[in-house]
Amino acid sequence: MDVSLNIAGGGCATRVFLMMKRVLLLLLLLITGICVPMEVVFGQAAANGNGTSVSSSSSPRPSVANIGSLFTFDSVIGRAAGPAIAAAVDDVNSDPTVLPGTRLNLISHNTNCSGFLGTVEALQLMENRVVAVIGPQSSGIAHIISHVVNELHVPLLSFAATDPSLSALQYPYFLRTTQNDYFQMYAIADLVTSYGWREVIAIFVDDDCGRNGISILGDALAKKRAKIAYKAALTPGVPRSQISDLLLEVNQMESRVYVVHVNPDSGLSIFSVAKSLHMMTKGYVWIATDWLPSVLDSLEPDDTDTMNLLQGVVSLRHHNPETDLKRSFMSRWSNLNHKKSIGASGFNSYALYAYDTVWLAARALDVFLNEGGNLSHSTDPKLSDTKGSAMNLASLRVFDGGQQFLQTLLRMNFSGPSGQIQFDLDRNLVRPAYDVLNIGGTGSRRIGYWSNYSGLSTISPEVLYTKPRNNSSSNQHLSSVIWPGETSLVPRGWVFPENGKPLRIAVPNRISYQQFVAKDKNPPGVRGYCIDVFEAAINLLPYPVPRTYMLHGDGKRNPEYNEIVQAVAQDRYDAAVGDVTIVTNRTKIVDFTQPFMESGLVVVAPVKEQKSSPWAFLKPFTIQMWLVTGAFFLFVGAVVWILEHRMNREFRGPPSQQIMTIFWFSFSTMFFSHRENTVSTLGRFVLIIWLFVVLIINSSYTASLTSILTVQQLTSRIEGIDSLVSSNEPIGIQDGSFARNYLMDELNIAGSRLVILKSQQEYSTALQLGPKNGGVAAIVDELPYIELFLSSTNCKFRTVGQEFTKSGWGFAFQRDSPLAVDLSTAILQLSENGDLQKIHNKWLTHGDCMEQINEIDDSRLSLTSFWGLFLICGISCFIALTTFCCKVIFQFRRFTPEGGEEAEVDEIQPGRPRRSLHSTSFKDLIDFVDRKEAEIKEMLKRKSSTDIKRQASPSSDVHANSPA
Repeated sequence: MDVSLNIAGGGCATRVFLMMKRVLLLLLLLITGICVPMEVVFGQAAANGNGTSVSSSSSPRPSVANIGSLFTFDSVIGRAAGPAIAAAVDDVNSDPTVLPGTRLNLISHNTNCSGFLGTVEALQLMENRVVAVIGPQSSGIAHIISHVVNELHVPLLSFAATDPSLSALQYPYFLRTTQNDYFQMYAIADLVTSYGWREVIAIFVDDDCGRNGISILGDALAKKRAKIAYKAALTPGVPRSQISDLLLEVNQMESRVYVVHVNPDSGLSIFSVAKSLHMMTKGYVWIATDWLPSVLDSLEPDDTDTMNLLQGVVSLRHHNPETDLKRSFMSRWSNLNHKKSIGASGFNSYALYAYDTVWLAARALDVFLNEGGNLSHSTDPKLSDTKGSAMNLASLRVFDGGQQFLQTLLRMNFSGPSGQIQFDLDRNLVRPAYDVLNIGGTGSRRIGYWSNYSGLSTISPEVLYTKPRNNSSSNQHLSSVIWPGETSLVPRGWVFPENGKPLRIAVPNRISYQQFVAKDKNPPGVRGYCIDVFEAAINLLPYPVPRTYMLHGDGKRNPEYNEIVQAVAQDRYDAAVGDVTIVTNRTKIVDFTQPFMESGLVVVAPVKEQKSSPWAFLKPFTIQMWLVTGAFFLFVGAVVWILEHRMNREFRGPPSQQIMTIFWFSFSTMFFSHRENTVSTLGRFVLIIWLFVVLIINSSYTASLTSILTVQQLTSRIEGIDSLVSSNEPIGIQDGSFARNYLMDELNIAGSRLVILKSQQEYSTALQLGPKNGGVAAIVDELPYIELFLSSTNCKFRTVGQEFTKSGWGFAFQRDSPLAVDLSTAILQLSENGDLQKIHNKWLTHGDCMEQINEIDDSRLSLTSFWGLFLICGISCFIALTTFCCKVIFQFRRFTPEGGEEAEVDEIQPGRPRRSLHSTSFKDLIDFVDRKEAEIKEMLKRKSSTDIKRQASPSSDVHANSPA
């Protein structure tokens, strides 16, 4: 008799009991040596469709092709897959275009939720010379059966085994015809991080599918800087009491985001227990994998009590495009003849995949036969030699064309009710996608989609496939969600549990600079600027934070801050609050909040007042400025002399007198006291420009000299960090500060030069003693400490040079702590509303000693500040000289003889022999220039009248010689 028909009517437990009896009977017969064929023991004949035996070799186009199916009949997935598989076989057999002349013969076996029984059923199924096996639905059974089909070369087409590890090269004959959980876990990771959550708790069944799926989820979250905070494993078939204990345990943890990855047949019990523990209320987040929609879609009619357990849950469901094929299949579902006979109920997506799996096998088999393949089976020598064993393994046959048929399956490409059936290089269905559902009211609504192509989106994947790929974070969004507790406000995803331990906060037990943080006799046991900032930020959070301050250090010296940060990273503390500097090495092991105080390393050195120098009047200008200014005084004086010499009697006289005039006029313009008047237009033009330049120079000189003589000038032989590094003198640093490592590692300063100072008094003493008397040349410390130190030293010391590092103080938390993010927002709020400055003014006071000591040359006026003025003055002088030269040359040409005429050059220089234009010398030109302008004009006037008389004389001679 057929075992599958006998078991189909009872419950899962009854079927397992009956099957166990039959297995024990088989084992008993094998042990006693009675050779009974397996066909007799199980009541199953290796028959074809007509009940006749199938030969080991068949014709190229056989009349019957056997395919098998393995799944649990009485299960959520099985009740949907059973009628779909049967309907698909009927549709194939009635379609003349597929497998013409060959009829599919379906042989079904029930795996009964058992790996052992599933293996036995698989072996029994293989005796029927099947060419393909559809199923199983369990990933655990698929792992076992894959070894069987590998040996017999029979492709295993699973419509429900989603374990990602089944895609390994270890299982070449396993082919998944549904979505791989690898993609589902990445979809959940995108969903988690899109809402800003960093930790989740995974609740899963501890079997192959559960473990491997959650492992992929951990990898996906890690890529987005999130993690699984706790893995809550459940044994298969766990009782309700153990579920309750597990949920009570996870409820005491901080994370409130739960990912539930269990079996559809028992998953609802988790939500039932969570409901009774009040874990389906506001603040909780529940994310279920595709098992939950499979259960809900199978309910006929909808169960109100079940829906009440799931209010606010977010879940994923296989995305099947809305096509005509799907709509046609859905309309046929309620009328399937096989449905009632198998006992199936509601529809779910696995019915679509099961239906398409049969069609995949049929289409591939049709291509296989058309390409010359045959359905022959042969004996496996390894199975024939049983070495005296009573097990009838010789009845198992190897499918000769299995490898060729497998390759045919992998290259198939068609569309079915579930969507496109095509495999990629990893043997996964192409274009994996999921619907994102939000359960509420009496049903669920779709709030978006996830696809491997575009991530989260409110647009269907079919539309996005036609557009360029865009996975930017700005496009990753869903529609609004109603969360547990009927709220649309996105939960924080974590809380401080009521029964949890308070936050362990490490506080440095300082002995110096106690204004920042120090031990206190009154609650909470610590005080200081940093504590007030932390408390103010905590008070801005919308939830209570239980906390306990724990002093770190022996109270005899400042603690090592690197040790405090390391203790936080090692989970000895949950956080560190104090004057903790944010540096690179620390950010690698902990998370810091937004800085609440700016900081940086500076150099402090002794200073002394610079004594006044008798040459202080030269300090306002640099040497280059003095030289250029003096040169321009002489240059402008010479230009004005040239322009005024011909018409201004004050610029004439003996050469010695004219040279003195040039010097006197040049430098007297500095004080605007020149007595010589300018009469020429060009001279006045140059003088106006020059007096403007002199005005600017005088004003700048006066201001700079006033500052030098009246402002206290301080000096230090240490000019900054560069001069300190280049020397070999000792340097003071604060006990416990990160400055020691920075100076040694970054600036290569020898550790023997660094002197540890424990208090402000030691700071002052070491600086006063100096390096020759056992002290230090300078101190390198952070700016906030130096500000307090200088305010109490009457300005005996000053900072020299510039601040050579930039950092800040922040609160340290363990990696990925959500509290660090919330406190950063609170610190920014304190800064914006002014409370941070008020706390600063309460604890910290500053003197007037923070002025930096810079080099004196930095305050001198250089040529760079005045070259524009000198350029303008030079251009003005050039224009005036050019104009003057053109005018003189024009006048000189008028006095030059032309042709055979003799000019009256003798009037300029009487007694000299007359010459032509070509014989005119440069000395003649100089002599012409040296004459007064009035004389030149007078001669030009006489020359003009002479020219007129000469033109008139020839005409008079003509009239005198004419006849009367």
